[in-house]
Amino acid sequence: MSRIGKQPIAVPSGVEVRIDGLEVKVKGPKGELSQVLSDKVSARLEDGQLLVERIDDSRAACSFHGLYRTLLSNMVVGVSEGFSKSLEIIGVGYRAAMKGSDLEMQLGYSHPVSVKAEGGISFEVPSPTQIVVRGIDKQRVGQVAADIRKWRKPEPYKGKGIRYSGEYVRRKLGKAAGS
Repeated sequence: MSRIGKQPIAVPSGVEVRIDGLEVKVKGPKGELSQVLSDKVSARLEDGQLLVERIDDSRAACSFHGLYRTLLSNMVVGVSEGFSKSLEIIGVGYRAAMKGSDLEMQLGYSHPVSVKAEGGISFEVPSPTQIVVRGIDKQRVGQVAADIRKWRKPEPYKGKGIRYSGEYVRRKLGKAAGS
């Protein structure tokens, strides 16, 4: 039995949950999200808590139980608090700036790299070498942060590139150390 799937999801005040058959809609102060459940699991609202239950004990139902509980929990947290990913830019001349609501980065290419803020995603640039991606959908926030990081992955020799805050980049020795 899924240990994560058995845990109830506390619904904070100000968050409204509606269940229409297999579709669960969560509305809060930051926005609204919806998720269609598999036919192997069901959701119900009871005493201010959202519960996810399996229909039967099949292998598919067991695998979906914890998954959908986590997805619904992320929706509740997203519409009430939101999610954010922080990135660091390391390298001489590498910097980021806001251009309207979009993000514009100088990453050593002959042109600036622009990333559009769309789908409930917003950017913050507290300093020219830091980027914060914010939104209510955890998956979209992580995907946009990964797409930004993909423009210049951290390289192992000098450590230049875009990395997540707190990410450890294993450094390699150069060719001079081999002799």
